[in-house]
Amino acid sequence: SVSSFSVADTIIGLLFSLVVGLFIFVIYKKTLTGVMYSTGFALTLVGMAMVTTLVIMAVTSNVVLSLGMVGALSIVRFRAAVKDPLDIGFLFWGIAAGITAGAQLYWVALLGTAVIAVLYILITIFRKEKKSYLLIVRYDASCEMNVNGVLGAVKYRLKNKTQTGNKIELTVEVKIRRNDTTYLSRFNAIDGVESVTLLEYSGEYMN
Repeated sequence: SVSSFSVADTIIGLLFSLVVGLFIFVIYKKTLTGVMYSTGFALTLVGMAMVTTLVIMAVTSNVVLSLGMVGALSIVRFRAAVKDPLDIGFLFWGIAAGITAGAQLYWVALLGTAVIAVLYILITIFRKEKKSYLLIVRYDASCEMNVNGVLGAVKYRLKNKTQTGNKIELTVEVKIRRNDTTYLSRFNAIDGVESVTLLEYSGEYMN
């Protein structure tokens, strides 16, 4: 037997999870730090919150159904690749919002959503404030002292150094605040420097 439940409560729970899911969608879109934006993944966050709400409502209405639901969900396997570790947090955020909405713990959902949103915004601001970049300099071996002199003015970490004959390719990791790349002109002013390349470094490259 299924315990009685109100249709109004079901509609309210679904609408609440929809609003929270849309809020998570907006936060994900605004705090995205990657190169590719996945609309499908962002919309999945909204759908996940609503589907989880339905599952929790069904589980709380019948004890036997809850046991069967656990067995059914245990055989589900997801193969979608998550490109950014922060995206996993958004997935669990959507699930948690659906669970609290299905259990009618609306204040818990609102408070938790607000705290998590502030946390993600702060993390995004910190990551944008000081990014890591790969600086690749190609130059002649005769001007290595001058190149090292310019590098001494910034904090860097050596990643790779390749020398072929009289040519040297140097790759270092540098920190740049507020997209300030004015010091790159110092490398171009050195006689013997062929090229200077700056790439954003997300930490996913092999050392």
